[in-house]
Amino acid sequence: MRQTGQPVKDGPGQHPHRQGLPPDRSQAILQAAKHVASVLKKGGHDFALVGSVAVYAHGGAANFQHDADFCIRPEDADAVAATLEEAGLTVYAPSEDWLLKAKCLDQDIDLIFELALQPVTTELLSRATELSVDSVHMPVLAPTDLLRSLLAAFSEHHCDFGAVLPIARQLRERVDWDQVRREFDDAPMPAAFLYLLERLEVIAPQGGHR
Repeated sequence: MRQTGQPVKDGPGQHPHRQGLPPDRSQAILQAAKHVASVLKKGGHDFALVGSVAVYAHGGAANFQHDADFCIRPEDADAVAATLEEAGLTVYAPSEDWLLKAKCLDQDIDLIFELALQPVTTELLSRATELSVDSVHMPVLAPTDLLRSLLAAFSEHHCDFGAVLPIARQLRERVDWDQVRREFDDAPMPAAFLYLLERLEVIAPQGGHR
């Protein structure tokens, strides 16, 4: 596996589909996600799609961010990296110690083993739902777990309500908001976001119905 700080060079296996690269960035991210999922499935790895592509898989808008994200268990990281490298992808360790990164179709792939400030577990992956993502079936993190991971990232230094608000709107019927409240109501930033959702009538007030 490529170590932190080493340059990523073009090689015979780095861009397995360069000639068939989709014409726009969103489609390229989607195609990269499908390819990585197919490789991980063939390798027999437990994983789940997360991030903006997962929101899309659950019926949200195709408003992809900068990469495609997957969550894996920490103990599986080396085996996952080996499988992706055998498939011709470049895998490297960034300075952060909670993920690996890969390149596919010139797109960034994050392989995350810590979500909502907790290690990815077998239990978390078992709650994922098998969905068709642009014709490729793959496990997708459950909507409630997706929201949990986004709210857990809020802090005094990172609190982008604007990025998470449309996701909450799109998934609101699929999220267990009582569970989210139980976990985050005492945390200032997530609690403020939940209050904002109530004021905007995205979700019902605590104890109410929508």
